[in-house]
Amino acid sequence: MIDRPDRFLRNLFDRAVEVADPMRSLKDFLPEKPKGRVLVIGAGKASARMAEAVEAAWGPCEGLVITRYGYSRPCRGIEIVEAAHPVPDQAGLEATTRMLSLVEGAGEGDFVLALISGGASSLLVQPVPGVSLAEKQAVNQALLASGAPIDRINTVRKHLSRVKGGQLAASAWPSRLLALIISDVPGDDPAFIGSGPTVADKTTPQDAIAVIDQWKVDVPRSVRDALSHGSGVVQPGDRRLSRTRNLIYAAPRQSLKAAAALASAAGCDVRLLGDALEGEAREAATEQAKEALALQRDMKPGDAPKLLLSGGELTVTRRGNGVGGPNAEFCLALALALDGAEGIHALACDTDGVDGAAEVAGAVFGPDVLKIAAERGIDPHLALRRNDAHSFFAAVDSQVVTGPTLTNVNDFRAILILPQFDHMPHT
Repeated sequence: MIDRPDRFLRNLFDRAVEVADPMRSLKDFLPEKPKGRVLVIGAGKASARMAEAVEAAWGPCEGLVITRYGYSRPCRGIEIVEAAHPVPDQAGLEATTRMLSLVEGAGEGDFVLALISGGASSLLVQPVPGVSLAEKQAVNQALLASGAPIDRINTVRKHLSRVKGGQLAASAWPSRLLALIISDVPGDDPAFIGSGPTVADKTTPQDAIAVIDQWKVDVPRSVRDALSHGSGVVQPGDRRLSRTRNLIYAAPRQSLKAAAALASAAGCDVRLLGDALEGEAREAATEQAKEALALQRDMKPGDAPKLLLSGGELTVTRRGNGVGGPNAEFCLALALALDGAEGIHALACDTDGVDGAAEVAGAVFGPDVLKIAAERGIDPHLALRRNDAHSFFAAVDSQVVTGPTLTNVNDFRAILILPQFDHMPHT
């Protein structure tokens, strides 16, 4: 019996985050500390926690890691620098310059450990010649508002960078380099996690231009000029990556499976919809609402509660000037599609604790959320039109605020379906 659906769903989310905590998961994939000089570098929202886990196993290390503001962790040797996400800033630019200088000084007998997680695309910032930081910031903002999938966004980012698309690893040549990676992208392609700073890339500057054109991204003229002159992205087979190994050691599927096991132990019939869902958040919500309602109609007395779990990275095409993110917008569109259906509860959160650019992980709600909104004079349809889902859920006391989770395995969505039999004929 699930007495508190909201608490139950939050426990599932917390379990998903816990499994991906680098302090729990990284040590099993860390080799013995090599002899000689060891450099630890990294970037991402989980990178400082990863560095902390490395030093817990290896002791103090030389190195530099860049993480999001508020995500720093205590390290004894590795320097932790905080910078801006999701739009890069001067702190990220300066730290990236220092990181490149550090690895460029590595020799053939040295070992470089790279710690990469989601967020590295913004935190590692080194624009190509002819593109300023301000222009790079404008492009980032426009890409994030375009509704383009993350792999397309990262294609553009790579070709406007001197560090992404394998260029960080190439700078460390001829040292040996091991990249330990936490995936936050659908499909777990390392080339698109943090824009693949240690991974060879097959895309071209023309692919980046195609993304800009397809999603109607407004970019400065200098950006098109830079792309027309090519980029430094490292192609497969480049000898500078011959001593580089990339290993994804944590991914969304592991977290979803852990949450599914917890739900099954509580008596739920769990259905995993996939760990790599993409597309518009409101459209995905409409489809999942239909599935949830259909499942509930088919439930019989004595049936176990059903749970729909999914991961991946949904997107929002910005139409209004509200405050929102893909998870909160998914929840708002889902609540409207369910229209107060009894017995259906849902949660959608980003495992890094930041949905969109807000310091809010997402939302959790039950059948009464639209009723509460009406009582408080809040129009959910207007909120959705304005992309103002965070404001909506703040007003109805349904936000999930975690603070920094120190990891990042993408979105976590759970819909709990309890049996309702008012629709069945009485005998």
